[in-house]
Amino acid sequence: MRSHHLTALVVDDDTMVRMIHQRMLNSVGVENEAVQNGKEAIDIHHSGQTFDLILMDIDMPVMNGIEATKKLRSMGIHSIIAGVSARTIDENTQEFIEAGLDAYLEKPLNISKITSIIHKINKL
Repeated sequence: MRSHHLTALVVDDDTMVRMIHQRMLNSVGVENEAVQNGKEAIDIHHSGQTFDLILMDIDMPVMNGIEATKKLRSMGIHSIIAGVSARTIDENTQEFIEAGLDAYLEKPLNISKITSIIHKINKL
């Protein structure tokens, strides 16, 4: 599957999860970077970088996914933001979705979940 030079930002405090998500994105041809928390995701956008896709974990130190998603949306960031969590849909995940997510994906991510979100981006 070709992804037309899409770019992605992986936001997760777990080193292993970041590595796995980056490998999956690489395997489908998506250039990507990774940061450890929501504040770093905000900072990288303040530096002028933009991404087609942001994979945002919900539970992180410094700034969690809900706060970071709200802040990115208030900054006018229109990237597809996919919330990623090991949780099933509950009150917190509902708040996460309402913060401005375009999609909600349960961990563990796999290639089919990644390609479905890329397909969504390619339709835009």
